[in-house]
Amino acid sequence: MKRVLCVPICLMAGWLAIAGDTPDRSKTETAPAPSAVPPVLRNQDYQPDDVIVSLPAAPAGQADAKPAADSKAPAAASAAETHGSTKTFYPPAFEHNSAIFCQKMIGQWTPDDARFLLGEALRQRPAYGDNQTVNGRIYAFADPTGRFKELELDFEAGSGLLRTVFVYPQNMTWQECRRQWGGDVSATEANKGRKFYSYVDRRLDVLVDSTGKVISLGLY
Repeated sequence: MKRVLCVPICLMAGWLAIAGDTPDRSKTETAPAPSAVPPVLRNQDYQPDDVIVSLPAAPAGQADAKPAADSKAPAAASAAETHGSTKTFYPPAFEHNSAIFCQKMIGQWTPDDARFLLGEALRQRPAYGDNQTVNGRIYAFADPTGRFKELELDFEAGSGLLRTVFVYPQNMTWQECRRQWGGDVSATEANKGRKFYSYVDRRLDVLVDSTGKVISLGLY
């Protein structure tokens, strides 16, 4: 027996890769003024039971272009049973790059929309603002495509809508990031020898450990 759920066509359109077609750049990394401390560096102290570090939400006025208003409904996965087993099929755009697909849902998805596509969350934790007060909720999901170890979706408390996507690569280095997206970044020192890079020309943040391995990517 085959059951197919409708996938809104508008959610399959507008696909943009993180890298795009931007050529490699060799611009010098520059550090921001010492007083500019990214929220990610302050939030670490408020996550004693979680080693995953949260990256900052989108600055005001820098939101990506969103899909049309009628595209709020989540993209659906369909399941087909073959020889007694069930295989789940996801939208092609999601299977191509689950992180970018989720990024396109910023301002559109609610937690229920995310669960509809990704299943139940593995866990959840509060999200903190600049003044260290809770201003949202972060849900962690397994990446069914296997591209990333995990996906974290940050939902704003007021609107309940998705505002930031955090992904944890299986194996990526900062040098690979530079080759793929260039080096037009601002850099901030973090604890334990970590570095936080914020791209100037794209909605992407990168947290790197002391060995140069990427811990997480933040998309907003």
